[in-house]
Order: sequence, then C-alpha cells, then structure tokens
Amino acid sequence: MESLYAITTGLLSACGFYLTLRGRTFPVVVGLTLLSYAVNLFLFSMGGLTTDGAAIVNGPAAYADPLPQALVLTAIVIGFAMTAFVVILAMRARGEMGNDHVDGRKHDDGEERR
Repeated sequence: MESLYAITTGLLSACGFYLTLRGRTFPVVVGLTLLSYAVNLFLFSMGGLTTDGAAIVNGPAAYADPLPQALVLTAIVIGFAMTAFVVILAMRARGEMGNDHVDGRKHDDGEERR
C-alpha cells in the first residue's frame, strides 16, 4: 500500500512539474492541479495507512490519525476554489490579450522567442 502511494505521488508530482513548465495557461493550470493532488496524497499518507483502524483511540489498538484527513479535506476545498479562480483569470487574460501564453506575448512562427 505504501509503495503504491509513493509511486502515485511521484508520478503526479512529475506530471505536475512538467505541465507547470509549459508555455500556455491551460497546461499550467492542470499542472498546478496535479501538484495539489500530489500534496494531498502526501498529507493523507502522513496519517498512517491502516486498513482496519478506528477513527477514535480506544487504548492500544491501531487508529487512523484524523488530523491529516482534516488537512486534506480543507486542501481539496481551497484547491477547487483556487483552480476556478485561475481558470477565470486565464479566460479573462485570453480575452484581453488575444493569446493564452503565460508570458503574455504572442509567439508567431516568424517571431524570435527570448
């Protein structure tokens, strides 16, 4: 179970970093979303991955830590709100500037990139 979480977190992080470094706004938004999912998985795994753990501590039995679960739930809500805000911001920038490049300049085939 732990190796599956580690591989999934690493894969989401790698894809998120790759997409964040792209030149257009939509891949950057998707990359930031994937990075937030990777952080959520990391935070969730910090609580301990038990399958039959109780939510309340009743002595020496194994239990699931509720703090990382609360942090992940809060992060999901905040991440959804920020993703909606960034999408609206990207749509407005596209409407005002006429392109969706991250640096705000239009890159034609004949124009040199810096």
